[in-house]
Amino acid sequence: MSAAPAPRPLRQPLDALATGAMLLLCVCWGFQQIAIKLVADDVAPIMQIGLRSAFAALVLAAVVWRREGAQAVRDGTALPGLVVGLLFAGEFLFVAQGLVYTTASHMSVFLYTAPIFAALGLHWLLPEERMKPLQWLGVAIAFCGIAIAFLGKGRPEGQAGAPDMLLGDAMGLLAGLLWGATTVAIRKTSLSEAAPAKTLLYQMAVAAVALLAYAAATGSDGFRYTPQALASVAFQCVVVALSSYLAWFWLLRRYLASRLSVLSFMTPLFGVSFGVLILDEPLDAAFVLGAALVLSGITLVSGAELLREKLRRVR
Repeated sequence: MSAAPAPRPLRQPLDALATGAMLLLCVCWGFQQIAIKLVADDVAPIMQIGLRSAFAALVLAAVVWRREGAQAVRDGTALPGLVVGLLFAGEFLFVAQGLVYTTASHMSVFLYTAPIFAALGLHWLLPEERMKPLQWLGVAIAFCGIAIAFLGKGRPEGQAGAPDMLLGDAMGLLAGLLWGATTVAIRKTSLSEAAPAKTLLYQMAVAAVALLAYAAATGSDGFRYTPQALASVAFQCVVVALSSYLAWFWLLRRYLASRLSVLSFMTPLFGVSFGVLILDEPLDAAFVLGAALVLSGITLVSGAELLREKLRRVR
């Protein structure tokens, strides 16, 4: 008689290890847009993201092949994997092109609107993901913030690049929309039960092919081998595209996702801070107010359950 399978371990509340790890991850993710902008004259943003995706895909392919062999693509995940990969590639195409026009600070905020779009999509597609009134309030606050950040820009007339900055911001918002769509697609397909490394492999592999092809087709595939460019691309390959995502999945397997998600919204704060301190990016009052509302709304959407739990304890 075979032994019963071990029960799936319960996710733990956050401890010092998880909090410290999330802090490091948020610093890393907040810095990635700055790393891209710092060497954009040496390596086009689209080329940087394509290279880091290719590196991560090669490493992940070796990991998945070692675990599953040829069965890796025979479990019904290949087609949804292609769809998710295309969404992921589209997201980072907009990130790369958006960074040509807008600041890293703006991109950090608009990209992290993704949970709003994911929550809306899941609300309509999955009964168990129906949003509560507090979450709808968060959606409304976030969209008010987006409107203020877009429509209330206080740039001086004649500021260099000002007409194109709105285009870059819109690309950041579209990237957030595609990130949210990727989350919905994973939840609605067989990828929801696949190993995280395999899901990430599909995303990185398709993105590598699509983005490097786009870079070659548009003449953006040049690489000037400066120390800064090599250091930035190495950081993005090893730290951002591989180590940080694997660490995130490791945390998700051990700790409560709702708690981790709330902490992840420190990322735009780091992104804006790094953009101002390192790249000397300007901040106008409308963007600061809009960004604050966006982050507040996202926190309500993602942390509504945690907030209700705390209120119940207080009562």
